[in-house]
Amino acid sequence: MSTNGGSEAAALRARLQHPVIDSDGHWVEFGPDVIDYLREVGGARAADGFKNRPYEGWHLTVPLSQRRERRLDQPIWWGVPTRNTRDRATAMLPRLLYERMGELGIDFAVLYPTAALRIPFIADQETRQATCRAFNRYSADRFHAYGERLAPVAAIPMYTPQEAIAELEYAVRTLGLKVAMMPSLLRRPIRAAARAGAEPNPYAVWLDMLALDSEHDYDPVWAKCLELGVAPTFHTVSKGVGTRASVSNAVYNHIGHFGAAGEAVCKALFLGGVTRRFPKLKFAFLEGGVGWACSLYSDLIGHWKKRNPAALAEVDPANLNRELLAQLFHRYGSEGLAAKLARWNPEGEAYSPRTADPEASLDDFAACAIERAEQIRDLFIPHFYFGCEADDPANAWAFSAKTNPYGARLNAIFGSDIGHFDVPEMTEVLPEAWELVEHGLIGEEDFRDFTFANPVRLWAGNNPDFFTGTAIERRAREVLSAT
Repeated sequence: MSTNGGSEAAALRARLQHPVIDSDGHWVEFGPDVIDYLREVGGARAADGFKNRPYEGWHLTVPLSQRRERRLDQPIWWGVPTRNTRDRATAMLPRLLYERMGELGIDFAVLYPTAALRIPFIADQETRQATCRAFNRYSADRFHAYGERLAPVAAIPMYTPQEAIAELEYAVRTLGLKVAMMPSLLRRPIRAAARAGAEPNPYAVWLDMLALDSEHDYDPVWAKCLELGVAPTFHTVSKGVGTRASVSNAVYNHIGHFGAAGEAVCKALFLGGVTRRFPKLKFAFLEGGVGWACSLYSDLIGHWKKRNPAALAEVDPANLNRELLAQLFHRYGSEGLAAKLARWNPEGEAYSPRTADPEASLDDFAACAIERAEQIRDLFIPHFYFGCEADDPANAWAFSAKTNPYGARLNAIFGSDIGHFDVPEMTEVLPEAWELVEHGLIGEEDFRDFTFANPVRLWAGNNPDFFTGTAIERRAREVLSAT
């Protein structure tokens, strides 16, 4: 591998006392090659699935007036570098990326696809499964020679636990892939919105966050991940969902959308008790940063303190002292107000989940079995990892033990996002991440955790052999032995 040591990134890497792991780089598929390969190994269904995958770009062919009428969100356009032709080629050619790793200052990279981010969302089951299966073969084949420094991810469909388990088995045991990319916010039809005997309304959908209120039990999937030594990772968009649905402004829709999708599934995993039931499993949420996670962690603690079963006594209508309230109304209310109190029936305040379902639990944290607020830290921090891009100053929040409740440091992991529009120059990513150290926002040990130790704990936490045979095998084992 050529070091190409003349770049600022290479010079920075030479000064560091540890390797650098990129936990969220991107390769850009060369369409003609992908489609020919998929047709050969998966047939026309797989090739057509890739060509016709859910693709928001078609919205741009619809005039604004029609987008308003149909409420189609405007997506980002021109999403990959072009002026920097060498970087564009680097994102498309695994061999070139492998040779340039030294120039980028990166020792090892986990690479997510670009177009194929959407193939797990293909609506037709047979097409979805065939496309994911063939694409995973393509990824394993194209990157096989470069496993010393590059790890492509497997696209795992999740519409049912059965299809997820089948593809996990194939991707890991047969293809040797080590990273699983799973979709969240799965759009499912609202049955009550469909007319009798008619097809479901495509606009009447609900979002399945997998671990809370799902129609399926995904615990077998998490168990399979644990068995295979795979960390479930989520790289899901939320553009076009909720308030991120402007028909005219792509930036409005783009800002924060990965974080919103990550928060949705992270919150479901936590409140659904998954980290309680699977204490050794780790999850990652890519490209959304860590600011939302710091806020979510704090909010969970604050809500538990005010909404745990004991605390609910403070707002239970049964504990209202009507006699004292009447006395205060007589003493301090305006003339006639006390008389109206006798007619007051605070029904709206008395409603609870038990109003409609008498046996319903009032403990929204029941699946977590929390007895003390500090347990939220223990059920949240060790299990969740957050992909952060280099230019996000909020990355420093993860390491602020003085700010985060109970002295927590969240597991931020460095993700370059090379291959996409927000990285016009690949060699500038690592130096940009280092600016947090230069500005005094984090220390050098924090930077080591960000770019090396935290990624090792994520990727090898459930699979001690993840880095076996790679360029950083020895250094990764040092981290694992000290954990």
